[in-house]
Amino acid sequence: MNVASDAIIDVTPIEVPREKPKNRKKLLIVGGAAALLLAAAGGAAWWMLRGESTEAGGHEAAAPAAASAGADGSSYIEAPPVIVNLRSGDGQARFLKLRFILVAADAAKVDGIKERLPVVLDALQPFLRELRPDDLAGSAAVFRIKEEMMSRTTQALGAGTVRDVLIQDLVQQ
Repeated sequence: MNVASDAIIDVTPIEVPREKPKNRKKLLIVGGAAALLLAAAGGAAWWMLRGESTEAGGHEAAAPAAASAGADGSSYIEAPPVIVNLRSGDGQARFLKLRFILVAADAAKVDGIKERLPVVLDALQPFLRELRPDDLAGSAAVFRIKEEMMSRTTQALGAGTVRDVLIQDLVQQ
């Protein structure tokens, strides 16, 4: 067979007619449902994680401490919630969430306590991190934790500054 070397080969693409989707309405509904599902999942994730953000220090983003006066003239300073890892022998991740209120010995000391609240939280961190889940069991556990918190708070702020530590929530997970 003898083939000419200067033969021109036509390589024009053949156009295949495309069929339009017969049911565009169905395609729009499926796409809209997928977008709605994605938006709902994002909203749910935001809602679940909005209050759970923590700093490396172990306590939630430091909200300003709120103070209020009691009927007996004592002032209450609400500390931001503290979330710490517990020591567990089985290697499972365990957490403790603690909300507490400091009772100022004198209303004039409230501002000083608020300013030094990060020092109090820093003094409590080592103690709370060393707790084991067994330490939280029993009726005397809350009393022992409260006494140790009072002792460490007194060391951090000085004697006569805080009269009591009130535990609002003590949740182990």
